[in-house]
Amino acid sequence: RPAPPGMPVVFGAVPYRNAVRAVLLAHKERGALGLARPLGAALAGAVRAALMDGGAGWGDGYGRAPGGALGPVTLVPVPSAPRAVRARGHDPTRRIAYAAAAELRRAGVAARVLAVLRQRRAVADQSGLDARQRFVNVTGALEVVGGGSGPLTGIGRIVLVDDLITTGASLAEAARAIAVATGSKKIEWEPGAERGCSEAGPGMACEADRIMFRAAVVAASPDSFEINWN
Repeated sequence: RPAPPGMPVVFGAVPYRNAVRAVLLAHKERGALGLARPLGAALAGAVRAALMDGGAGWGDGYGRAPGGALGPVTLVPVPSAPRAVRARGHDPTRRIAYAAAAELRRAGVAARVLAVLRQRRAVADQSGLDARQRFVNVTGALEVVGGGSGPLTGIGRIVLVDDLITTGASLAEAARAIAVATGSKKIEWEPGAERGCSEAGPGMACEADRIMFRAAVVAASPDSFEINWN
């Protein structure tokens, strides 16, 4: 608190500390790629929580779309900076997203990964920046590949995914980039909100191509609230 403007509701699996921090850093920075599967399982748990949270058309209590009308849940990973991907030899969040999608499918939830976000300009390293500086640093930094809504046409449920949330600035920017590409009238920012869907009553789904957001992360920083107050 306060959340950055446009940040979707976020679900996390575990606090970012101790063993969790060590595992995430080993996967991200030291190439321990075998950790992607357990991290993906943790992320899948957060995604399932997002799907079971309620709101129009989000799920039947098990994360499945009612009647399959809205199709699979689409995981959209927040992209790493190109220089970081080159240095690490992989994009850790994308790798975890694919592992999470596989875990969800094994549990009977139709899930896919759509890596459509990319950086359109360079950003500074976020470590050491407070909440306001992080928001300024990443605002306008992401875009949908190709600059259009083509890859996102017909998608009903999107869960933005990342390995870690600290202030929420990156997730808010990812949501903004998708909103720009698709048109904000198709975006549901809050659980149960029926924006752009006036013909439906509370708790009812409409417009099969309407985009509805949640966000899910493996871990949330225990200090994130303090940082957000800075």
